Amino acid sequence: MSVADKPFVRTSILAAEPPPPGERGAVAWIRRNLLATPKDVILTILALALIAWAVPQLVNWLFIQAVWSGPDRTFCATTIQGGIQPDGWSGACWAFISAKYDQFIFGRYPLGERWRPAIVGILFILLLIPMLIPSAPRKGLNAILLFAVLPVIAFWLLHGGFGLEVVETPLWGGLMVTLVLSFVGIAVSLPCGILLALGRRSKMPVIRMLCVTFIEVIRGVPLITVLFMASVMLPLFLPTGWNVDKLLRALIGVSIFTSAYMAEVIRGGLQAIPKGQFEGADSLGLGYWQKTRLIIMPQAIKLVIPSIVNTFIGTFKDTSLVTIIGMFDLLGIVKLNFSDANWASSVTPITGLIFAGFIFWLFCFGMSRYSGFMERHLDTGHKR
Repeated sequence: MSVADKPFVRTSILAAEPPPPGERGAVAWIRRNLLATPKDVILTILALALIAWAVPQLVNWLFIQAVWSGPDRTFCATTIQGGIQPDGWSGACWAFISAKYDQFIFGRYPLGERWRPAIVGILFILLLIPMLIPSAPRKGLNAILLFAVLPVIAFWLLHGGFGLEVVETPLWGGLMVTLVLSFVGIAVSLPCGILLALGRRSKMPVIRMLCVTFIEVIRGVPLITVLFMASVMLPLFLPTGWNVDKLLRALIGVSIFTSAYMAEVIRGGLQAIPKGQFEGADSLGLGYWQKTRLIIMPQAIKLVIPSIVNTFIGTFKDTSLVTIIGMFDLLGIVKLNFSDANWASSVTPITGLIFAGFIFWLFCFGMSRYSGFMERHLDTGHKR
């Protein structure tokens, strides 16, 4: 066989080449995602028409014709052309938000003492940021400070300790109460949910029956019912003369409700773990708690990160229901100020609700983005 007849065998791998120009860039993305089929083209045109119609009006109402400053409602009836117009003629009344902003954040907390919740907020941020950074050192110490030490310091600062003036919890309100309720509910629900999920899968009938009963009863009633029970019925089971603070009752109700839902989320992650992981842990001679802590639970939690964060987001939004038991969170304090005669107008309620909705969205979106970051960091192996 001559050299020319010998088959050619490549000894090196070809270098990767870039995709064709038509498959890259914004034009390719638009063609692939918005104009791929006739149906996509029609839907894209309809969506663009809707955006072209709605967005200019929203921008005009929210920003261009909006009233940004003023001492009372009369300024919210003034258009950009000047002159007093009927209610609803002007844009958004951001002057109302500016005038009530401190109350939306702190509720009816005394003006001279609002430095105390401000310090608690700063401490919370300083401890939370390193807790959320995977590469930050001393996670154990950070967790102890955030979940054990900070709540004690926060209570004494907010309620009154170290010689400070006592501020009763009925005066608390606004975003401060929303954050307190959601933080405690989230911090308590995760460990309690893990224990309930493990109890529901326990081989001990009594433990399993108690956990199943608790989870199904709590999940079978709305949060409003749980809050009413915590607010009205809980004092009935206490000795005569004992009283439980209303905020503490709300904290207990939110924590109990969230724990039941978290238990089912964790149980779903446990059921997704292959049987071989349990058998491999048993073959190593690990005990039940060693196996659960080192092998099973880390994998289960990693699998259900989206569901865990979804429960956290639901908890954050559900805190607005505490209004029915006489507490005023962010949404409650915003609605309470609608009755202020100095700011009563047709645009005041919608402006206040937009402000409250934006604050809720900001926190929920942040939790959602962090969830995506943690999924990528842990590399669950699933398509995102």
